Amino acid sequence: MSTDDRLKRLYPAVRENETPLPRSWSPKDKYNFIGLSQNNLRVHYKGMGKTHKDAASVRATHPIPSSCGIYYFEVKIISKGRDGYMGIGLSAQGVNMNRLPGWDKHSYGFHGDDGNSFCSSGAGQQYGPTFTTGDVIGCCVNLVEKTCFYTKNGIHLGVAFTALPPNLYPTVGLQTPGEVVEANFGQSPFIFDIEDYMKEYEMKTRMTIERFPVPDRRGEWQSALNRVVSTYLVHHGYCSTAEAFSKVTGESIDEDLPSIKNRQKIQKLVLAGRMGEAISTTQDYYPGLLESNPNLLFTLKCRQFIEMVNGTDSEVRGPSMHSPKSRHSSGSNRSSPNSSPVHYGSSTNNLHPQRTLIGSGNNSPSRSSVKTYNAQNQNSQTQNENIHRIEEEMNTVNSDTHSMNGSSNRYIDEEDIEMTDGLIDERVITNGKSNSVCLNGNSHTDYSTEDMEVDCPNSKRKLCGGSQDAISKMLQFGKELQSMSEQLKRQFGKNDANKKALQDAFSLLAYSDPWNSPVGHQLQPVKREPVCAALNSAILESKGLPKQPPLEVAIAQATECMKLMAKAGIGSCAFASVSDYLH
Repeated sequence: MSTDDRLKRLYPAVRENETPLPRSWSPKDKYNFIGLSQNNLRVHYKGMGKTHKDAASVRATHPIPSSCGIYYFEVKIISKGRDGYMGIGLSAQGVNMNRLPGWDKHSYGFHGDDGNSFCSSGAGQQYGPTFTTGDVIGCCVNLVEKTCFYTKNGIHLGVAFTALPPNLYPTVGLQTPGEVVEANFGQSPFIFDIEDYMKEYEMKTRMTIERFPVPDRRGEWQSALNRVVSTYLVHHGYCSTAEAFSKVTGESIDEDLPSIKNRQKIQKLVLAGRMGEAISTTQDYYPGLLESNPNLLFTLKCRQFIEMVNGTDSEVRGPSMHSPKSRHSSGSNRSSPNSSPVHYGSSTNNLHPQRTLIGSGNNSPSRSSVKTYNAQNQNSQTQNENIHRIEEEMNTVNSDTHSMNGSSNRYIDEEDIEMTDGLIDERVITNGKSNSVCLNGNSHTDYSTEDMEVDCPNSKRKLCGGSQDAISKMLQFGKELQSMSEQLKRQFGKNDANKKALQDAFSLLAYSDPWNSPVGHQLQPVKREPVCAALNSAILESKGLPKQPPLEVAIAQATECMKLMAKAGIGSCAFASVSDYLH
């Protein structure tokens, strides 16, 4: 198990981008008699060690996050040195490092030479056994009860400190020559079974939650639960289930059943990857909805382009192709008569301009960078055949626009993809030559069908389902999607989310086998779910209904409360997770 996995398992509530865990000793927060090695995990003393004034300490890189709930680290005594004047414990930021931990205010330590504990004082209290070379001393901070206990070679020594303040750092101190210790912050398994100790608090927290009294005045609680369930079923289009639930509980349904069935039909189309049909059906059932939500429409169109690459969208499926259901579990291969057209034509809000050549003429955006994708080497004869085939397709699609293009061959070395406001001119390096798969109408560039290949030798899946005509439709659709992106920018200003969506979608064309490429995750069916949810919420909102069901709102609020508890230093948040109660 890696360090990251082990720490995540121990402290699941910690968000290290906000509150990093201690992972090593700090080379900046130490006294100069302290030396560090072994990735700043091993500490050795390099002073004279004549008196207590020669004591030196070092703190960890970060304080212990409250969201740990219970935090534990171990220190192995590599060598006790001359006298074994070693202290292991905790201290706050700013505590004097020319001292052993425990001697000053907001400092706590367990010392090896006498076994005493020191709580913000130079006077120690009898606590446990002494420790020496070969021993492993553990320090556990209970952030729920604000206590600390130590272990020696895996044996619990009892509570050492109480009423601890927050934001303490793991700390060790040394005082005589030859003293060497090494910390384990979770990079290796601990000797003490801290996970078993944590389970006790997990159980306590669970029982507190489950036994929390909730008065049910005249059935109000049960009625509220029924309402939550009913609205959830309606929101997600579980029409039959919602109807049956309503009959059993008497809970009314806010939306009429035909409307629920319409939304259900649209959701099924989206989740099957049949985006063109989903868009067309939405426009039929809810006229004006997408035109009034241009960014949503653009998101749907980007997903449609991805499904074209996938071979599942109705625009690129033909009667000779296999059913997507049999290949991708995405539904039937029958095309709907309401299938969305590839072109946009004229529409409201001027979102769909007349077809223009993208990347040509005076409207071409300036090029800032070009990304080079390395493709797999392929038999040159097969390459030439595929290049010829793709060039023919592109020439057919763009025959009416080539005369507008005055660009010439360009060869590039930059490892960068051009995506200025959505413009894509993807380049691949094949056998040392720069080739491009472009959607900008440049007829004079060399095409590499390693990236547009129909017959992919290393994969059973084929671009656009293996149809030449489908590839032409996809390329034309891509150009029009680019044009839509530019039109949206002119109307509403720069939109980073739209730009990234277009870049991600177009990046699929840079690989001969996009399903197994670094960007192939976009083709996974699960990626349709956020698009489906966004469209469903927009439909509901247009009908004056909540765009989120109360159940999901409650879950989101509970999750946010857990984050706020962590920030407030309430350690018990570490032992409760919303997901624990969702089955």
